[in-house]
Amino acid sequence: MISESTSGVFIISVTPFTDAGEIDYRSFDTLIDFYIEKGVHGLAILGMMGEAQKLTLDEAVQVTRYVLRRASDRVPVIVGVSNAALAHIRRLSLVAMDAGAAGLLLAPVPTLRTDDQIYSYYATVFEAIGPEIPVAYQDYPQSTGVHISVSAFLRMVRAFPQVVMLKHEDCPGLGKITHIRAESARQELRRVSILVGNGGLYLPLELRRGADGAMTGFAYPEMLVQVFELFRAGDFEGAEDVFDRYLPLARYEQQPVFGLAVRKETLRRRGAIASAAVRKPGPVFTAEDRAELDRLLTRLERVREE
Repeated sequence: MISESTSGVFIISVTPFTDAGEIDYRSFDTLIDFYIEKGVHGLAILGMMGEAQKLTLDEAVQVTRYVLRRASDRVPVIVGVSNAALAHIRRLSLVAMDAGAAGLLLAPVPTLRTDDQIYSYYATVFEAIGPEIPVAYQDYPQSTGVHISVSAFLRMVRAFPQVVMLKHEDCPGLGKITHIRAESARQELRRVSILVGNGGLYLPLELRRGADGAMTGFAYPEMLVQVFELFRAGDFEGAEDVFDRYLPLARYEQQPVFGLAVRKETLRRRGAIASAAVRKPGPVFTAEDRAELDRLLTRLERVREE
């Protein structure tokens, strides 16, 4: 189970589809093996970059059960349950935990505008799913439109013991990490785990600010793992050096909306999935896009060998 002390790299898994748009469970097999072989410390499924919003509840349940059967005895798996419907959240949460999930990832619904509304929403959800399930709060205002203050998040930490983690994706957000750590210490609150997102684009800086790792996706998960491991060993410059080699591709992959197509195409080329299809509606690669990715991957392989 995830807890306040959880650290490492929990890779946000893509959801592989066939060219026809059906869930590709064979590719889930190869993808899970790929992620684990690259050294990730855990998986997170049905996140925003996992196209969870394009799955029906039945599909989400099937994916959850399938991935947990394949992976939960090897690495902890966090299941994203974010949805506008409380019944959806409750059903998927109970299915996930019954199947062996390590915890849940939950973002606020986009209609929330004040700290009090956010607090009340999570109180309602926690009442529906029960108090024993550990939860990571997903702070991703670029997607949800919901901004939570440090004081409001710490109020939730104080009131809800099951909030054990922050998935930090506010941007710019380095100061927010520093503020959370400082205020938690000053108020003598629980020190919750902070895993960061945004494709790992700021990972070395975030680790220096007090993050405990990453919960994000990148088509080269070994980079995230290497940076984390070097940082944990005290080799801060070495961690930055590894990160720098991958930065052009990480930057290209982090383009809003289009970045998922980049990630899937790169994973396809690496043999992790059979098709780079993004379920419709979604971005489609052009000849110019493929040429750009060719150049970036060629450059990356060259610098990786240096």
